[in-house]
Amino acid sequence: MLFSQIIGQEEVKKKLIQSVRESRVAHAQLFLGPEGSGSLALAIAYAQYINCTNRGENDSCGECPSCKKFNNLAHPDLHFIFPTTTNKSVKKEPESDLFLTEWREFLLSNEAYAGLQDWYNTLEVENKQGAINVRDAATIMRKLNLKAYESEYKIAIIWMAEKLNVTAANKLLKLLEEPPEKTVFLLISENQEELLATVRSRTVLMKVPKLPSDVIQNALVKKCACDNEMAHNAAILANGNWNLALNYFHDSENEKFYSNCFQKWMRYCFRFSAPELIDFIANDLKPLGREKQKEFLAYGLNVFHNAILFNNGLRNNVLLPQEELAFLNNFAPFVSNKNIELITSLFEESINQIERNGNASLIFMDNSFKIFNYFKIR
Repeated sequence: MLFSQIIGQEEVKKKLIQSVRESRVAHAQLFLGPEGSGSLALAIAYAQYINCTNRGENDSCGECPSCKKFNNLAHPDLHFIFPTTTNKSVKKEPESDLFLTEWREFLLSNEAYAGLQDWYNTLEVENKQGAINVRDAATIMRKLNLKAYESEYKIAIIWMAEKLNVTAANKLLKLLEEPPEKTVFLLISENQEELLATVRSRTVLMKVPKLPSDVIQNALVKKCACDNEMAHNAAILANGNWNLALNYFHDSENEKFYSNCFQKWMRYCFRFSAPELIDFIANDLKPLGREKQKEFLAYGLNVFHNAILFNNGLRNNVLLPQEELAFLNNFAPFVSNKNIELITSLFEESINQIERNGNASLIFMDNSFKIFNYFKIR
């Protein structure tokens, strides 16, 4: 991966490039940044630049044998460990090496802008949570104690380092503190507080900020060939997260549908027009199917939460397209600190009921009646 392929983060790129050119590559570094900021992509580009045999002033050459192998994430001196758990293919004792093929395909498909839930979805682990366990630690120790195959540096990238369990972390501490010669650890983390202090203290911190909205907007226009308005709306909703921006862009039609549908539903609830509600639920909501009904209710929860922000002087924290902001401006007065807990509990319980194959028509009709009454509590 080239630095030029990474969205924004120009200051971080400059610091990383400068450290290589001045031979100040720290042996253990922590890339700390929120999801969608490009932390992992930066780490891979940095690793490629370190081992490029014909590097330029601002980027790897992309053509030398080392770069070509890095482009496929298959360089023998590039090692990954990441959260794993059991799935249909790996029934017991999971570790990163057992999922390397899926991992490479996953990163190449999203240009290394990896999200943890997306990775779990790729592995099809359902509701299980992954971890980096002691088997991963033992494997990486064995690999790094061998000589480099063909490059100057051996590089180990630990993605989501906060998922290191205590046993694995303790096993790696000595190696992080005194690694073999020409060995570099690059740890990626989204949450510094969840990272063990003993690991954090042995690394040099590189903060990766969230992406500005205008940077995301320009990248969407360039990479996705979308118009400026659509890119602007997705960038605003994403709040600095490139992964979310792509999701909003690809699901923009769903977003518009949910918005229009929710506004119509709330108007019917406000005046409690039973015939209109029955017709609306039968023709608009029931045909959606279970998963989209859940998404629609989750969208509604977000609208109610934004209404509370509106009412408490936090309008600048509400990131929505202009049309939805206009609706929220009129809708917010009907949502208060007195009824928000009731509404939130109602919607969360409705999502659970639909998940359990509850009758959608009855659930939405019951919700409509309760919302009508909750609007009176202000």
